Amino acid sequence: MLQLKELTKKFGNRTVVDHINISVGRGELYAFLGPNGAGKTTTIRMIAGLLKPDDGSIVINGFDSIKDSIRVKQSFGYIPDQPFIYDKLTPREFLRFIGGLYGIDPSECDQRAGYWMDQFELSHYFDELIGSFSHGMRQKVVFTAGFLHNPPVLIVDEPMVGLDPRGAVILKKLLRQRCEAGLAAFVSTHSLDVAEQIADRIGIMYQGQLLAEGTMTELQDLTQQGGKRLESIFLELTQARDVGDIPTGAYL
Repeated sequence: MLQLKELTKKFGNRTVVDHINISVGRGELYAFLGPNGAGKTTTIRMIAGLLKPDDGSIVINGFDSIKDSIRVKQSFGYIPDQPFIYDKLTPREFLRFIGGLYGIDPSECDQRAGYWMDQFELSHYFDELIGSFSHGMRQKVVFTAGFLHNPPVLIVDEPMVGLDPRGAVILKKLLRQRCEAGLAAFVSTHSLDVAEQIADRIGIMYQGQLLAEGTMTELQDLTQQGGKRLESIFLELTQARDVGDIPTGAYL
């Protein structure tokens, strides 16, 4: 569903994403981790078509991001870390606008949007101005927009930003449900607990390179930390890379 092959991005002489290879299959939730400056957001923006790779390729739902850019954009939903939506619109108006971009009939769009607004417990705000919404409420509206056209792939940058504990629980449940229904989700997050709870596989970026990837069990085996939490694994891998104990590309 999502394939990154030798994906590379440079800014000047600095390589921010260094020939990474990642594959996310149907029904899989892939958590993308790394410290600040690791290259996560740059990778997300290349997948979303906001940045052009300097090398490598991105294939989504069988379509190449360069050769079939329109089909690629129709094949995924994108939730950025800092969502922008129009303050002077209501969720209904905003979501009809988004639905129109995907050719969804307004009545069908209202039905789909109403379903997701209800899932996020925002039904009572469907016709309120977005300008009065909190960051977490805006995040829920953007997730509704991302789900609206039933994409086979979902790209998410920091999903829990601004959400209260109940909202976070609802979102984790919905993400798992959608993946069980066949969605391929690529989720970048700083929340190791969230990644540990909901991810099928986890990739750890460090200084532009994919340092390690695998299931929790595989990452535990790699670090010889059976039963340990992801936080301990993450710290051991990144600290070991600092001192050169783990060779580049030693992922599962």
